[in-house]
Amino acid sequence: MNKKEVCRVLELIATYMEIKGENPFKIAAFRKASAALENDHRSLMQIEDPTTLPGIGKGTANVIKELITTGESTLVKELQAEIPESLLTLLKIPGLGGKKIGKLYQQLGITDLNSLRKACIEKRVQTLEGFGEKTQEKILQAVEAYSQKPERLPIAYMIRLAETIENALREIPEIECASRAGSLRRVNEWIKDLDFVIATEMPENTAVEIKKRLDIREVTGEGSTKMSVILNDEYGVSVDFRFVTRNAFATTLHHFTGSKEHNVEMRRLAKERGEKISEYGVERPDGTLLTFPTEEAFFQHFGLAFIPPEMREGKDEIDVAKVEETSEWIDLSAVKADLHMHTTWSDGAYTIEEMAEAAMRKGYDYIVITDHSQSLVVAGGLSEKRLKEQREEIERLNAKYGDSFKIFAGVEMDILPDGRLDYSDDVLDELDFVIAAIHSAFSQSEEKIMSRLTQALRHPRVRLIAHPTGRIIGGRPGYAINIEKLIDLASETNTALELNANPNRLDLAVKWLSRCQEKGVRIAINTDAHSLEMLEDMALGVAYARRARIRKTSVLNTMTRDEFEAWISAPKYEGFLGGNDVV
Repeated sequence: MNKKEVCRVLELIATYMEIKGENPFKIAAFRKASAALENDHRSLMQIEDPTTLPGIGKGTANVIKELITTGESTLVKELQAEIPESLLTLLKIPGLGGKKIGKLYQQLGITDLNSLRKACIEKRVQTLEGFGEKTQEKILQAVEAYSQKPERLPIAYMIRLAETIENALREIPEIECASRAGSLRRVNEWIKDLDFVIATEMPENTAVEIKKRLDIREVTGEGSTKMSVILNDEYGVSVDFRFVTRNAFATTLHHFTGSKEHNVEMRRLAKERGEKISEYGVERPDGTLLTFPTEEAFFQHFGLAFIPPEMREGKDEIDVAKVEETSEWIDLSAVKADLHMHTTWSDGAYTIEEMAEAAMRKGYDYIVITDHSQSLVVAGGLSEKRLKEQREEIERLNAKYGDSFKIFAGVEMDILPDGRLDYSDDVLDELDFVIAAIHSAFSQSEEKIMSRLTQALRHPRVRLIAHPTGRIIGGRPGYAINIEKLIDLASETNTALELNANPNRLDLAVKWLSRCQEKGVRIAINTDAHSLEMLEDMALGVAYARRARIRKTSVLNTMTRDEFEAWISAPKYEGFLGGNDVV
């Protein structure tokens, strides 16, 4: 377990105790322990004795040590045995924390959303101390809204389900190979259901093994070529498993990846050659059926460059693949660095050294460490003094790595509500790479938001705007912003804009990534990683960029280390109008 995961377990214990009605001092002890770990800039491996941290006693330290050693907690298991797991779902209802849920559970016997809804309708919730009629009405509205299953779900949620399924499929020996298909493989932001194509000579056995390994609510269809199920997740997501022979795998995968419009265009191209495409192969005029070892070979048969799944939208991708070498489009192998990541110095789970070592294992040539700035107190933002100390730590590590790898010293700096930047110019001049971002006052008018962004863009030390619209897919739409104007200003000031690869964000969206490329604005594909695991989001960011047909040359972090260093060392742009005090 990393430090953030341990902190989450400590918070979970505190919540369970609140629901149970434990002593408030005992509850507070676990919250204090979580905060103490969060605020210490060392990783768990570097904290040999948790009791040396203020706020951590012997009892909480023992829980922490058990989590580090085993990845589990005996106390959590005991609490889970006493308290219905369904109660945790109530935490998703606005206004309900552990204390209030405890009252609902202990005094009204409420254990889940259905019993909460019933109690609200029967007007029993309003009788509890601390609730009242208006609170009851708001809770009922929130329960009704939460209980309505949306037609499509955000990609971040579906990716987590897909990864669980893929882990299960890897354990089944009868499966020769398998792949996700459908709109998830095309990296759509919103997804209705999941599709998997599986190559196996034993489909019946494979279906049995899948049912053993997945938490399935219902099997809605089953045969020798397909099994359809509904998962026992909170939304009841539908999943289709297609069973084919290894020879037919590539064409079946192409067929069920879609999109429907892309498949129509491919069938039209085949018809012009007197051929027919099906999920099983390509039928030639003489009736013979061609199969292909890979999708690349399938496209080559039609004289096309490989069309990545993310581009298969039935627009002009086939015409482009006839005349253009698609290898110029961004792919994961072209990425040489991650320019936005957090460490234990602010709200990350791992040290600078641990993040650097992970980046080296991924084959990167360099990284930029960009912990939060001082105003973001909730994320452990760095004071000017701590920022200087962090730079000294980076210099020590760079001396250790020599020419093999380089860490650049950066910061993710807040653009404050009044438009000022979070550090003085003197502090920014000491950094290699400055990212500016909005983390507060999201409800401001478009005029005010654009004024804040404009001041950041025009500053000579700000080289990148992070998650430029502030959106969370399925969570919030982002702040009021004129993106056309933002891109024009980025072009004018030679400021890069970020494609934040976090699956909850994917910010900027496809339309605006394309516009950036048209305007000559550099795009930085970054993970915004707060853990080693989140570094893997780079693959999703690259895939999403391919939806916008972003070329390697448009992406800032495809630069070699020398090219990047030259870019950040050169004056940002001609015509700078002033410093941090520009209005």
